[in-house]
Amino acid sequence: MNSPADLRVYLRTLDVETLVELLCGQAARDPELRQSLELRATTQGKDVAEAHRLLDTAVGGGNVDYGAKIGAVLDTLQRLLDAGSSADLAPLARRTVDDISETVEQSGDHSGELADRLERAVDLYARACAARPPDPERLAEWILEVEFDGPGWPAIELADFASALGEKGLRHIKSTVDAVLAEGGTGPRREIAERLQEELAEVLGDVDGLVALLSAKPPRVEVSLKIVRVLRAAGRHSEAIAHAARALTLDKTEPEPEPEDETVSLRRKEFDAEPNRHTYAALQAAAVAAGRWSVHHRAAMSRLREAAREGQQGADELTHVLLAEDRFDDAWRACVRFGASLEVRAELAELRADEHPADAIPVYRGRIEDLIERKDPQSYREAARQLRKLRTLHRRAGSTDEFTEYLGGLVETHRRKTRLIAEVRAARIALPKPRAPQPVTS
Repeated sequence: MNSPADLRVYLRTLDVETLVELLCGQAARDPELRQSLELRATTQGKDVAEAHRLLDTAVGGGNVDYGAKIGAVLDTLQRLLDAGSSADLAPLARRTVDDISETVEQSGDHSGELADRLERAVDLYARACAARPPDPERLAEWILEVEFDGPGWPAIELADFASALGEKGLRHIKSTVDAVLAEGGTGPRREIAERLQEELAEVLGDVDGLVALLSAKPPRVEVSLKIVRVLRAAGRHSEAIAHAARALTLDKTEPEPEPEDETVSLRRKEFDAEPNRHTYAALQAAAVAAGRWSVHHRAAMSRLREAAREGQQGADELTHVLLAEDRFDDAWRACVRFGASLEVRAELAELRADEHPADAIPVYRGRIEDLIERKDPQSYREAARQLRKLRTLHRRAGSTDEFTEYLGGLVETHRRKTRLIAEVRAARIALPKPRAPQPVTS
């Protein structure tokens, strides 16, 4: 290995069990490392215990105290998940979802701040399950209970829980969905089952099954456009083109909408075809003017999330829409969850740096490394400026030792880039002393 960066690359190729064995073996030989690891484990345990205590004492969704305590629990979950905690956070996350869901039902706050926190809690529960999968059939039972027996919330997307459910959990959900559909009839249960059937086909990669389900729906432009997206994502471009042509024909033969909804209908078609911040804003303006925004808002956000799953551009657009609505925490979660571009992540990191320095640190590191890779004087100078900001973030986060270690690895990796090293010195960043060579022992 030529540098710490090379070592990190190698370590990332190892599976978790191998890393655990290596780390435990080294901790057995190194008392200082063992103490550091035990301290981290103890701290995380205390954080989880404190979060449970807050839930125990949080009462009533209509008071400030409840909101503050739930917010603290959600922040704890996110911080531990972002840090790659080894703790099993799924039980705490599940309890938080259930608690907020019950409070939403009691308070009737289905679209306000509590509803936003419930959506965040579900996202964190999905992440916790992915990190430490619970029993897949029990997780499937919880999802089925929420969907078929719940009050209509929280909203759950199977794609978020697919990795934790695995084949066994997804099969369990499918058997229940098939049984409900076999009952026949109409009503909410069948509608839920049909939606889950579509989500299952998408999660399982059953392109033909999903296209068949969509094709069986009443002919609408938005349905045809979804078929086009599904076929295109599967690489079946000729079929996608054929469906797109049929969608255009359908658009010309659809009956004219009611006069008061004509603009909304047009803006909705434009948004469904090209979901981005501009078409979203146009749809919002038209729907608000017509008094129909509450009808379109949730569907529009769902379409943006769908586009975000398809690629980085979609993730960027969703993030920008959430930022425009001043939903800064939601924008950050979407940015991380769907993999927005470095440019967008950097923009958000600057907004979060004051209150959430630990969130911003990885983004600043990525920005610094990107600048260094450009290998020109101006980029080196900007990288040095970003290093100063990164040093400040580590101070705020109480992790100055990590900055020192990071800076040492960076200097070691790029020690031959004399212009870069000069810019770092010019930015008044103290360079770490070169490590003394280790004595060779026989």
